[in-house]
Amino acid sequence: MPKVLRWAKFFILLMKPKCFQLKRCMNILTKLFGISNKSKDKNQKDKELSPFMPEQKLPLDERFMTRFKDNGGKFLYCENLNEVIRNLSDILEENAWKKDNIQCFNPDLQKKFKNFKFETTDSHEADFFFTTCEYLVADDGSVMFCSRQINERKLNELSENIVVFATTSQITNNIGESLRGIKINYGKKIPTNINTIKHFQRKQEDDFLSYGSSTKNLYLLLLEDL
Repeated sequence: MPKVLRWAKFFILLMKPKCFQLKRCMNILTKLFGISNKSKDKNQKDKELSPFMPEQKLPLDERFMTRFKDNGGKFLYCENLNEVIRNLSDILEENAWKKDNIQCFNPDLQKKFKNFKFETTDSHEADFFFTTCEYLVADDGSVMFCSRQINERKLNELSENIVVFATTSQITNNIGESLRGIKINYGKKIPTNINTIKHFQRKQEDDFLSYGSSTKNLYLLLLEDL
C-alpha cells in the first residue's frame, strides 16, 4: 500500500472515535441545558399541562359576544354612530317594524335618533322596545336593565322585540361587578327594578333551566368606544 494511502487510513481511524465522542457530548449538553427544537418542546409542554390548571379566559368583549350569541341574541358591532344608524335602519326594514309604533322611555335616546321620527306608545304590543342598558355581562351573555331604562315595568310588560343601544365600555365580567358599577354610578340614588335578560330564543321558554325567565327577541347595537 502506498505511504500516502496508509497515512490517510490512519487519519480516518484516528478521527472516528473523536467524532463519535463529540456527537455524544453534544447530545449530553442538549439534554442538560435544554438545547432543542423550541416549537417541539413548547407543544410537548402544552400537552403536559395539568388538567387542574385554570382555563385561560377569552378577552372580555369576545367572552360576552360568544355567550350572547349562544343565548340567541343578534349582535351588530358598530365602529361609529353612522354605522349604528345604518344597522338600525336595516333592522326595521328586515322586520317590517313601523317607526310610529315603538316603546321608548328614554328622551335622550329619542333625541339622538331624532332623524327616525319615532312615535312612541306605552303598549307592550309595540313593534319593538328601543332602549339603552346598564351593563352587558360577559359571564352569561345577559343584558342588565334598571328603572332608568324600563321604569317600573315588568319584563313581560315590554314588547317581545327589543333593540338595545350600548357601548363596549359597558361590558363587565359578571353580575356582581355590574351591581358594584351601578352603586358607584348612582351613589345613594340607586335605581330600582334591576333585571337581566339572557334568553333570546323562543324555544328556551320550554327549557326547565329558564323557567320563570322572560324570553325576548333582542338585537344589540354595540358601539365601540374604547
